Amino acid sequence: MAFTWPLLRVDLAAVEENTRRTVEKCATAGIKVWGVTKGMAAREGIARAMTRGGAEGLADSRVKNLAKLKAMKTGLPLALLRIPMQSELSDVVEYADCSLASAPVTILGLEKACAAAGRTHEVILMIDLGDLREGVWFEDREAIGRIADVLKGCSRVRCTGVGVNFGCFGGTLPTREKLLRLEDMGRELGRETGHPVETVSGGATSSLILLEEGTMPPGVNNLRIGEGILLGIDVTHSRAVPWLKQRAMVLEAEVVEVARKPSVPRGPAGSDAFGGKPVFEDRGPRLRAIAAIGRQDVRVEGLTPELEGVCILGASSDHMILDVEDCRLPPAPGDKLRFFPDYGAMLALATSPYVSFKMV
Repeated sequence: MAFTWPLLRVDLAAVEENTRRTVEKCATAGIKVWGVTKGMAAREGIARAMTRGGAEGLADSRVKNLAKLKAMKTGLPLALLRIPMQSELSDVVEYADCSLASAPVTILGLEKACAAAGRTHEVILMIDLGDLREGVWFEDREAIGRIADVLKGCSRVRCTGVGVNFGCFGGTLPTREKLLRLEDMGRELGRETGHPVETVSGGATSSLILLEEGTMPPGVNNLRIGEGILLGIDVTHSRAVPWLKQRAMVLEAEVVEVARKPSVPRGPAGSDAFGGKPVFEDRGPRLRAIAAIGRQDVRVEGLTPELEGVCILGASSDHMILDVEDCRLPPAPGDKLRFFPDYGAMLALATSPYVSFKMV
């Protein structure tokens, strides 16, 4: 039996248009765009919309997704956006044209895998400019020298550039000064290896604001864009990108119960199913609805209800609890309520086997 809901509707025309607008905006500053597909688990409709929109390459953080992308034969180069695991290096060189690196052991492992497969491979050396995720710490100049020495001994792995991540872990914001530092470290790496770097990858969606402000350093020539293309938002700066389309995706969830109940649980209280200790405001009896979706499928904190008056109270594994007291027309069992996901919510929806997709 096929279950239709919960359902995520995707406007592929909006994704294609957002790709095109991003490519054109970046081109004015000499920047090429990699379309990042990981937010939608590299679904073919998304990849082809980004390709039609003019992306110069496709990038994903999972090798399994890169295998899917390679099978699509889009003609675009493919990049792995997560530091490769040692256990997957042979697959990395098979499915990715380029990957990120931050340590000699990864580069040496890729060189060995390339030799075994008779292939070559490109790497982008990641520099940590403060977000404390992946990359060589920017103050560790000796590390650049050690990596350069390893690269000089490689015949199949070539470092073609440097890159940086902002916002994804530490919430750090891109600045002109930090990206100028990235350029400097790229030049230093080129001097050490004897091969000038070709790519300076200045971050992701959060870096687009520097283009808008006219403060992007001229040496930055690559950005990795997923969130902006897919949703038209920049969560790191808590904003909608004004020149991109928002709400290209909408979640529909079916209501399974509507009843008036107290707003505070009765009886002794412990932790909830996820170990949290929820706090409730006593607002008296309220009309509540349950939608057939839960934390197993989505990050409910990242959903925005479309219908005025709907308030998300929380969720268990399979039930999302809603206050619908203030709805002009309260929902009934069988009705479908619509929600707009942010990046975290979209990512969870894309990887849940219980969510259906309709791409139009």
